[in-house]
Amino acid sequence: MGLQPLSLRTNISSLQAQGNLSRNEALLGSTMQRLSSGWRINQGADDAAGLSISEKLRAHIRGLAQARRNANDGISLLQTARPRSTMASAS
Repeated sequence: MGLQPLSLRTNISSLQAQGNLSRNEALLGSTMQRLSSGWRINQGADDAAGLSISEKLRAHIRGLAQARRNANDGISLLQTARPRSTMASAS
């Protein structure tokens, strides 16, 4: 009983097809993530400069929303305090 030589063969076309399939699957995953989230930028790798600008704008919007809440709180405080001051001056 002798040992038979082991034969290895490489199918270059198959390796290229597998590489193309892997790239297409990655692109499909990225596209599906964007579609499902509704956002153009989901992570820094999508558009680093756009993400930076987006985050600055979001922070500005949060600051404006807080300023609006503060103004409404001040108006409410004045409206609550006004009747008491008129009642105190009438007596």
